[in-house]
Amino acid sequence: MARWEPDARGRLERAAMELYRERGYDQTTVAEIAARAGLTERTFFRHFADKREVLFWGAAGLRQLITDGIAGAPPDAAPLDAVAAALEATAPVFDQRRAFARQRQALIAAHPELQEREVMKLTLLAGAAAEALRARGVGEPAATLAAEAGMAIFKVAFEGWLRDEKGRGLPHHLRAALGELGSVVGRGRPAPAGARRAARRGRE
Repeated sequence: MARWEPDARGRLERAAMELYRERGYDQTTVAEIAARAGLTERTFFRHFADKREVLFWGAAGLRQLITDGIAGAPPDAAPLDAVAAALEATAPVFDQRRAFARQRQALIAAHPELQEREVMKLTLLAGAAAEALRARGVGEPAATLAAEAGMAIFKVAFEGWLRDEKGRGLPHHLRAALGELGSVVGRGRPAPAGARRAARRGRE
């Protein structure tokens, strides 16, 4: 029977972030992370596939929050509004982790392999959001467009939240990014007739 190790995931995460800060991501090994946490390498691999996943293990929970939020949006909510509301619902996950998120983002910015993993995470989140919209009866290409736009909003808002010296919450930045997108695309204005005809031909 496996020995119970209280908060093993949290201990490993904290140890990894300490070592990444002290020695650098590339110079830190799984063995060193486990030793710093007072755990074994075997325990590490029960929680993380590799040392990259220390930075990405929360993606599954984030995906669930987003899909649940979309599913629970009011029936008459526009697709992008449903996605935006779901993104706001993720804010409590980040509220107490701004310092961690800043260190994480700095690590990702400095390492191409981590940047690729971050892009993959956002792509998977967009795919899950689009599927949740389709389950609400949203057709294509509207579901994919709303989901991809939502992830762009999330990325811009998250980066603004990390830089915010006034301590404003993620919802503030999500709403600001949504407003900026609306001003860029002229939200609320009807599409030109030619564009509507082209869109209809594309669906036929």
